[in-house]
Amino acid sequence: MLVHPQFNPVALELGPVQIHWYGLTYLVAFGLFLLLAASRARQPWYAHAGWTRRDVEDLLFWGVLGVVLGGRIGYALFYKFDHYLAHPLEILAVWKGGMSFHGGMLGVILAMVGFARLRGRSWLEVTDLIAPAVPTGLASGRIGNFINGELWGRQADASLPWAMVFPQAGSDLPRHPSQLYQFALEGLLLFVLLWLYARRPRALGQVSGLFLLGYGLFRFIAEYFREPDAHLGLLALGMSMGQWLCVPMIAGGALLWAWATRRGAPPAALPASR
Repeated sequence: MLVHPQFNPVALELGPVQIHWYGLTYLVAFGLFLLLAASRARQPWYAHAGWTRRDVEDLLFWGVLGVVLGGRIGYALFYKFDHYLAHPLEILAVWKGGMSFHGGMLGVILAMVGFARLRGRSWLEVTDLIAPAVPTGLASGRIGNFINGELWGRQADASLPWAMVFPQAGSDLPRHPSQLYQFALEGLLLFVLLWLYARRPRALGQVSGLFLLGYGLFRFIAEYFREPDAHLGLLALGMSMGQWLCVPMIAGGALLWAWATRRGAPPAALPASR
């Protein structure tokens, strides 16, 4: 049975300045996004519409705002509503931790809507462009979770070769390293599927729909191995909050993909004659 290595969360100290591993994983996520989204912008159907690397850099700025604000507000609404209702100013205390992916996703969607309106583009064109560049950032974040020894998994059979004890959990029970499951599913596997799917022009909205469907499904599966939040536990039908938040993602993604497929509209970057 394995034991979590108990990494020092501080990767580097420069005098009074501490650089944390989790912060470095965010930098890796941003760098990968720039690299991959810039590659997407060079694809003929996006280059034809005038997409440039500068656009991608602007998208990253908007996306970071959406992730941070949406992630924090989503955590307050979805996971600790009563607490933050009583202490609203603590929502600003981001250094205390507490971010929600689903809230961050909603924040990014709103940010992309704002970006699209300012640039006179369809917001689905924007989300179709960035969707395949997002999962590597999610993978990087899950590595940060594993290094910090947080968001550990549910109890596992001790005979499981990769079962791991997380001392941060306050017990010596073997657990699933669910951070690594999420790294593999909603990170690497989702990236491969989306990247391959988006290698040729798709109907407007198809790539975005597949992202919502794929992430929702993979996260739903991973939640069966992830320890539910202690203050929430399992909710109706024995499902966690994360699973319930994935249900509308799965349904919405499937509906968006089906609508885009039936509509058959080419990417906004291509003339209809193509």
